[in-house]
Amino acid sequence: MTNSTPHPWYKQILTRQMLICIFTGFASGLPLYFLLNLLPAWLRSEGLNLKTIAAFALIQLPFTWKFLWSPLMDRYNLIPKMGRRRSWMLLTQLALLGSMWAYSLFNPTQDIQNIAILSTCVAFFSASQDIVLDAYRREILSDEELGLGNSVHVNAYRMASLVPGSLSLILADRLPWSTVFIITSLFMLPAIGMTLWVGEPKLLARSPRTLAQSVIEPFKEFIGRQGWMSALGVLGFILLYKLGDSMATALATPFYLDMHFTKTDIGAVVKGSGLTMQILGAFIGGIWMLKLGINRALWLFGVVQVVSILGFAWLAHSGPFIEVGAAERSMLAVVIGFEALGVGLGTAAFVAYMARETHPAYTATQLALFTSLSAVPRSVINALTGGLVEKMGWENFFYLCTALAIPGMLMLFKVAPWNHTPTPLSTDFTSSPAK
Repeated sequence: MTNSTPHPWYKQILTRQMLICIFTGFASGLPLYFLLNLLPAWLRSEGLNLKTIAAFALIQLPFTWKFLWSPLMDRYNLIPKMGRRRSWMLLTQLALLGSMWAYSLFNPTQDIQNIAILSTCVAFFSASQDIVLDAYRREILSDEELGLGNSVHVNAYRMASLVPGSLSLILADRLPWSTVFIITSLFMLPAIGMTLWVGEPKLLARSPRTLAQSVIEPFKEFIGRQGWMSALGVLGFILLYKLGDSMATALATPFYLDMHFTKTDIGAVVKGSGLTMQILGAFIGGIWMLKLGINRALWLFGVVQVVSILGFAWLAHSGPFIEVGAAERSMLAVVIGFEALGVGLGTAAFVAYMARETHPAYTATQLALFTSLSAVPRSVINALTGGLVEKMGWENFFYLCTALAIPGMLMLFKVAPWNHTPTPLSTDFTSSPAK
């Protein structure tokens, strides 16, 4: 689907598709931040040790392996009257509502094994919801709308963190934890309402006829379209584009503490400057992509992303600080704000690129593969950062992160040339906005 006559950017924001992207972003972010923010706070407040809490990081594995079951969502339509995408959306969202609610039934000091199982279920349902929401969003957005639509989704995704990461923690000081979990789970209701309200994308291509076809065809199509070498180049780019930035921020909080900033300093700046600049970056990135196109956005935003890593090196070179005053806090705000802006811009272009590289007939499986690969630095490679810092020191570590960001940028010459506009994939498939 393409737009023959471009509309002003503000009219492209005020559309039904962009409203849907707000709901998909919030629905996708809520359960993840539930696991990352609220669950550890609950366990720690109930007296569990840090070793046990740290072990819960393993529950994020479904987000790395979600491509394994994504073909099921491309193949089967569980509620025929709702359609293939909406039926999976509804089922995963109901499962998330029920499983998040279920935390109210357990006590960490007595039921830690059951809580671990439940948390794995929440991660599985959340990763599964991401598969179908990513596919649905790709199918209702035109190629021209991908940049803006995905930036809206990313912004809503981050805003969702304010519920389990802020509101729920405030409520926990005033209400029993069981009540907090019930209230938090109810924030899935808008997503369920959205699923019941929207229509199924009008797909001209049929779903795969067999499960084997739904597994094989997405990979066969991707390799056939790209060729082996180009396909490997795209996958390598997805792995490397945000590698340096991901490594630089993996130990951000310990780094700030080593520079002698207080937890209050860090909390105030990260929640203020950091979150604001990430949202602003993603929003600006989406609007700019309407004019620049995805390829040029990857170049320009990638440069900002790389340069922002050097801000950490600057702070490391200037510290540790003997005393932290207004000037040092301003430095921290500049570093965090600029890095967050780079993350917002880079993520907006990167997510749009991954969506564009999928064939609409196999959206769920191909997008799940891409997003799983993009999560490898966060879930695997970042585990090495602690040892690197101990050997190199903070400043040299950040120079290394900057250097590791360069290969991903160089791959843009091949995967996203500056003056190249890709031809939309529409040989046997077209999509239109949801009704």
